Amino acid sequence: MQFRSTLLVAAVAAGAALSAPATAATTIATATIPLNIRSGPGPQYEVIGAIPDRGRAAIIGCIQGSLWCQVSYDGRQGWAYSKYLSARLSGRSLIVAEDLNDIPAVTYRTPVETVGSAVPAPAVTGTVIERPVTAQPLVITPPPAVQSYVYEHPVAPVYLNGEVVQGAALPRSVALAPVPGYEYQYAYVNSVPVLVEPQTRQVEYVYR
Repeated sequence: MQFRSTLLVAAVAAGAALSAPATAATTIATATIPLNIRSGPGPQYEVIGAIPDRGRAAIIGCIQGSLWCQVSYDGRQGWAYSKYLSARLSGRSLIVAEDLNDIPAVTYRTPVETVGSAVPAPAVTGTVIERPVTAQPLVITPPPAVQSYVYEHPVAPVYLNGEVVQGAALPRSVALAPVPGYEYQYAYVNSVPVLVEPQTRQVEYVYR
C-alpha cells in the first residue's frame, strides 16, 4: 500500500510539472507580422493557428541550426518562423533569429505513421524573399467574391523555405493565376492561398 501511494504522489508531481505555467525565465516574443503556427518545424506542415500582429507568444525552444521555434500562444503549441518574432535577448530587443543563444534547444520527432499510411512530405522548391522587418506592407481588403474565386479554383501548391507573410515576395519560379477583373493574382504557397502583386511579386494578402 505504501509503495502504491508513493507511485501516486510521483505521478501527480509529474503531471504538475508538465502543466506548470511559464516561469520568469521563459522568453516572450512578439510577432512582427501576423504569423502562422504550424504543426511541425517547416513550411510543409499544416497551419494549426496564428499569432496576430504584435501578439505575444512564449518560446519553448528552437531547433539548433534551424530558424523554427516551438511556441505557445493562446493555449496552443506549435512551431513558428523566428525571423518574424522579436524578443529581449542578450539585453537588447532583437529578431529571435539573430540570437538563439539564450533560448533552449529543442528537437522535433516526426509522429509515427500507421503502417501503409505514410504520405511523403512535399518537396520544397525555393525560398521566400523575406521582407525587411521594419517595412510596413500595404493593407488591402479583398472583396468576398475574390476569396470565393480563390477557394473555388485552387491551383497546385508550391512549398518554399521560410514563412509566407504579407510583404514578402515570391520567386519568379512560382506561377501566379489571375483573378478575373481583379488587379492581384494568386497562388497556393506552403498550403496557404495568397494574393500577389504580379509585377513586384509581393504578397499583399494571406488567407488564414
